[in-house]
Parts: sequence; C-alpha cells; structure tokens
Amino acid sequence: MQQLKIGFYFLALTLILGSCSTTGGNTPVTKRQAILNMREQVLSDLYKQHPQARTEVASAPGYAVFSNWNIYLFFVSGGSGYGVAKDNRTGKDTYMKMGELGAGLGLGLKDFRAVFIFNKRSVMEQFVNKGWEFGGQADAAAKAGEKGYAVGGEAVVSDITIYQLTESGLALQATVQGTKYWKDSDLNSY
Repeated sequence: MQQLKIGFYFLALTLILGSCSTTGGNTPVTKRQAILNMREQVLSDLYKQHPQARTEVASAPGYAVFSNWNIYLFFVSGGSGYGVAKDNRTGKDTYMKMGELGAGLGLGLKDFRAVFIFNKRSVMEQFVNKGWEFGGQADAAAKAGEKGYAVGGEAVVSDITIYQLTESGLALQATVQGTKYWKDSDLNSY
C-alpha cells in the first residue's frame, strides 16, 4: 500500500511538472516556432523509416504531429505533450496539447513522437475542433539515443493512421490509458 501511495504522489508531481514545461520558448511566437521545428524533424525521421508516409501525409486532408512523454509507475501512468495539426487544404496550423492518465501494470519513462494522418476531412475536423480521446495501450520500448529497440510503428484507428516514433526511454507497460487532445488556447490566439 505504501508503494502505491508513493507511486500516486510521484505521478502527480510528474504531471504537475510536465504541465509546466515549455515547448522551447517564453513567448507564444517562440513556442509556436519550436513546435513547427519539432514537426519538421519528426516528419523527416518518419519519412526515413517509412518512405510511403510522405505520400500519405501529402494526400491526406490533414495531419498532426505530437511530442509526448509518459511515465509508468507500477499501477498508474500519466503523460503530457504538445503538437500541431495541419489542414492540407487551407494550410492552417492548429496548436494542440495532450494529456494521459491510466491504470495498469507498467514501469518506466518514454519520450515519443506521434504522427496522426487523417484519412477523412470530417475526422480531422472532429479531432481539431472537439478534441479526441483514446484508450488502451500495450507496448514495449527500450531506447536511449541511437541504441535500443522500440516497438511502435503504424496503427489505423477511426480513419486516422498513427505512426509512433520512440525518441528515448525505457518502458514496459500494459495499461488502459485515456488520452485527450485539445486546442492550445494560448498558442492559437494570434
């Protein structure tokens, strides 16, 4: 019971600290630029690993790229992140946030990037304008820098193709996790 209590306190502290983290700047302008730089780097990495993704991204109604981190501590997990959704027809960028909370068996920390390719315009609009929630996850990742191994790859859920690239981390998990995505009101008010 004591370990579980410590786990909850640690998770709460981690989520609080994570929500305070910046995306690479002190002003909305510099934060937006840091997110756009992250997007370009993630897309470049994705195209190296999955060359067909370049065509998928270009021909889709839109896509989103997120930088996420998760912590798994015994029976609880949580995480946060940020990203940007791009409407390929209008060229408009919508800056977004994400948060996760879950329960299950897990231990570790994982830093990863996700690319969402929207296969239908209505799905993209729903994601951007009303957010999106997703649950259920089981994976393993062990990677640090250029070394290690990550299980991830591609999944298709509700007309969204999702690519996950593990940046660094060490995690072993089987959790039921709720993930919520929403607009970042601070970065979209310009």
